[in-house]
Amino acid sequence: MKPNSPFLLLIAVAASGLCLKSSARAEERGPGLELPSVGMPVAPPYYSVEYPAPVTPAEGQLQIGVTYTLWIPEGLKEVRGIIVHQHGCGDGSCKGSVTAAYDLHWQALARKTGCALLGPSFHQLKEQNCRLWCDPRNGSDKVFVDSLEKLAAKSGHPEIATAPWCLWGHSGGGFWSSLMQMTHPERIVAIWFQSGTAFGYWQAGEIPVPEIPEAALKIPMMANPGVKEQEGKPITAAWGGSLSMFKAYRAKGAPIGLAPDPASGHETADSRYLAIPFFEACLDLRLPEKVGAPLKAVDVAAGWLAPSMTEEAPVPAAKYQGDLATSVWLPRENVARAWQDFVKTGAVADTTPPPAPTDVKVDKKTGKVTWKAE
Repeated sequence: MKPNSPFLLLIAVAASGLCLKSSARAEERGPGLELPSVGMPVAPPYYSVEYPAPVTPAEGQLQIGVTYTLWIPEGLKEVRGIIVHQHGCGDGSCKGSVTAAYDLHWQALARKTGCALLGPSFHQLKEQNCRLWCDPRNGSDKVFVDSLEKLAAKSGHPEIATAPWCLWGHSGGGFWSSLMQMTHPERIVAIWFQSGTAFGYWQAGEIPVPEIPEAALKIPMMANPGVKEQEGKPITAAWGGSLSMFKAYRAKGAPIGLAPDPASGHETADSRYLAIPFFEACLDLRLPEKVGAPLKAVDVAAGWLAPSMTEEAPVPAAKYQGDLATSVWLPRENVARAWQDFVKTGAVADTTPPPAPTDVKVDKKTGKVTWKAE
């Protein structure tokens, strides 16, 4: 083929056009944190969708980029719910969040309950205001819902677009969860507030006060601040905000518990050992038999109760003699026992043996033993 062939010229022009389009797309990406790699490709059973930060955000549009990574247990035919593990504010939390969907403890819960595990990772730069994403009214609500529709299409599980959520939120993630609670109460199975809520901030007038629908106060909740984070902090912060939210919601009969961690400050520490059984109980109580049907209502009177800010043993609600308006609500006996351990030591006793290995094989030639285990 001659060097000046029209065919070669056409290829060159086309390639040039592709480069121009790629450059244009790159220029359209606004500033954002580069997230670290998890060291493995995003391939089934993992699925991911990214929303780059816009260069010129429209009114109400999310200004900070975000990546959502979803894990679906292999062999699961229908996703019954989504466990959302929402990190907190700052670039450190954003970087650390990339492993959320790969966490084996949370995957075990998802597998056991027929759920998927979702790890959002915001691309928040150090100098950016966290409220740009942790207040869902600034666009992260819409993007979150849209991401589930995209992940539903990618995974071949259309039910993901409408599946109910368990929201675990640390710090700014708790802030986000407390506001999502007001706009999507019918989709939320339960909420774990890990050292964070927006309640104190709207009470103080720092952010707009949301409308609190009746359904929002029927969602099982647990406020889990660290005892060590109460000193020298404003009343709106994690400790004060968690306590004031608990008192206000419980006084209205909401199924909410309070689990101050004596061993931690603002970090998450070992709270997962209480959060996981709490979510498991709530999922069992609330998920419908038929995927897509409404969530079941919680019978608050069937739970367990204990006095708040004490180490007293919980009892069935029917036997509780204290003030209901200030009592800690717990969904089931096993969660109540775990809660009692946790508020004393920051840990939960567990004598359960690990699951037995499966698919054990021995290579007779090499003597190599292989197995599968959770």
